[in-house]
Amino acid sequence: MKIVSLVSAITVFVLSSVQPAYAGKHQTPLAEAFAPHFKIGAAVSRAQIMGNEPEATRLVLKQFNTLTPENVMKWEKIEPLENQFDWEAADTLVDFAGEHAIQVAGHVLVWHQQTPDWVFKDVDGNPASRELLLSRMENHINTVVGRYRGRVHSWEVVNEALEEDGSLRQTPWLEIIGDDYIDRAFEFAHAADPGALLYYNDYNLFKPEKAAGARKLIQGLQERGLAIHGAGMQGHYGLDNPRHMTEFNDAISRFGDMGLEVYITEMDLSVLPFPPQEEWGADISINLELNELYNPFADGISAEAEDIQARQYAKLFQVLVANRQTVSRVTFWGVTDAHSWKNDWPMQGRTDYPLLFGRDFKPKPVFYRVTDLSKNH
Repeated sequence: MKIVSLVSAITVFVLSSVQPAYAGKHQTPLAEAFAPHFKIGAAVSRAQIMGNEPEATRLVLKQFNTLTPENVMKWEKIEPLENQFDWEAADTLVDFAGEHAIQVAGHVLVWHQQTPDWVFKDVDGNPASRELLLSRMENHINTVVGRYRGRVHSWEVVNEALEEDGSLRQTPWLEIIGDDYIDRAFEFAHAADPGALLYYNDYNLFKPEKAAGARKLIQGLQERGLAIHGAGMQGHYGLDNPRHMTEFNDAISRFGDMGLEVYITEMDLSVLPFPPQEEWGADISINLELNELYNPFADGISAEAEDIQARQYAKLFQVLVANRQTVSRVTFWGVTDAHSWKNDWPMQGRTDYPLLFGRDFKPKPVFYRVTDLSKNH
């Protein structure tokens, strides 16, 4: 997911910082506010991991108690060429987290996106055999998970393996290995670190058909004796999405009934309208031509949109707190609005405001709406 340049983004808009009504209001850090309920995390970019944005580092240390690497553990970054691993940023993150008693959630082991083409090809450039691809999967998982054994709390083992109707997505993993590629990924991950918590991750899991597909997938893993501890619900939402909080609540509670922890792994709440011909979700392959109709806040978010966003966030967190026996982590996909991938998706050049901290690193009104909610439960 692409990160917007902080330098260019700062010039766009800073009104999303604290409004006068909140001036002087005591700021309870997110991790502290929700400590009785679940952990609160953020996804961090390579620049932030490497200390190039000290204000982001200060914000992370104050507000969050779990971190997810946004990109640096994805296959294309950590093993760009076969058996040639780039550990610099991942090691830095894990060391930083260990020093500050912050949990790390590993993202991601097996995904059809952001995986180099060589993974799926043999030395002659032909499609890899089942045996070759399984060997590469096992080697990658053993090497990455094994390196951080006992230091990474949980791993997103397989990401986005389902279509919107709950059926298996047609990916090179499925086409070459077959239906059992997910089993093998969980098998390899558990062998590499038996103490790590393992989960399946996807977007739109509040939708009944897709949630049913995820439950079927996970139940199959459980019945076959494979270690799986949680369901990751990505949480890329909008002003009217999820429209029905009962569906969101039902998805969480039914995963809990299966003995699973639920992680909200990639939470953000876009204030921008979405092209009606596209499905809400997080398919990063969507790349549409910029249309100003879908970029209404290029020069600043309206008070009305900001208020609707705050109310929608509050509804989501009401459900999450009500399900605190099942929900163990809520991770925002980014630290501030400036760093959100939603700025450029699904159209390059859009300006969005999906997180709790503005481009000036200060909490927005929605931050106070959310943390105030935690005090009432």
